[in-house]
Amino acid sequence: MSAPMEDISDNAFRTLCHKYGADITFTEMVRIEALARKNASTWSRLEFYDGTPTIIQLLGADEYYLKKFLSMFKPHDGFQGFNLNLGCPSPHVVKLGQGCAMIKRIAKTQKLVNIIKKKYNDMDYSNCNSKNAKECTVSIKIRLGLNKFEKEKKVYLNLIKAVNADFFVVHARYGSQTYLDKPDYSVFPECIEAADKSGKTIIANGDIDTKEKIEELRNMGVKGVMIGRAAVHNPAIFNVLKGISVPNIAQLKEDYLKLAEQFNAPFKYKKNVLKHIGNKKIIAIIDG
Repeated sequence: MSAPMEDISDNAFRTLCHKYGADITFTEMVRIEALARKNASTWSRLEFYDGTPTIIQLLGADEYYLKKFLSMFKPHDGFQGFNLNLGCPSPHVVKLGQGCAMIKRIAKTQKLVNIIKKKYNDMDYSNCNSKNAKECTVSIKIRLGLNKFEKEKKVYLNLIKAVNADFFVVHARYGSQTYLDKPDYSVFPECIEAADKSGKTIIANGDIDTKEKIEELRNMGVKGVMIGRAAVHNPAIFNVLKGISVPNIAQLKEDYLKLAEQFNAPFKYKKNVLKHIGNKKIIAIIDG
């Protein structure tokens, strides 16, 4: 999976990642309240120009706004479901009781999942390859709590056990950690054990960029991986990890530019993506 990344994960970048091996892509994080209020800029992030398999990542906690947004939403071709962001560590987001602050709000999270699943049954799929609700997922992206204390209390396990999501993407850091802190892959076996009891799936996230890491996670029982910053450096990393030959960086940039022109990508996306492709030094990317 290619991760949701702010001002990076536009349709052109998602399609490029899919072309080079990403099975599923994610939109950048979008705020439910802004969608419900019909904010044009926010809605533009949900425009799909092709059938690239895409999950929409939502940020928010208000049931009223979620219901209002879903009443307006019509699936596009390529739509694969919704992902709830319980991982964003931004202080502004946390202050609102969202992102990482939601990890211990189990009852609230389950209500949001239920609202989405109920809506799937009533959705008009006429413009979408997913013709029925069975093909659309509700997933959750989490960190290991808001801080070290919550990680030690294993609040993330309570959420995995209790909430009826189709799969959980577990970023193996807690909220107050930075990308300079090493992710803790040792948490995955207990996450998998918690998920297996209720038929859920765990997807690993956090500095995944080598075949050795993939094999380590696979041996633990992880069913898939989500890749963010490494994919911005090399959008073909998905095929690299699958052992498939890929083009050089110059060709990847050319491929992205063609897609960006085809989809009329805003300048900020073209600037950000082209600045990051091939540049390992840039790490300050907001990953949902």
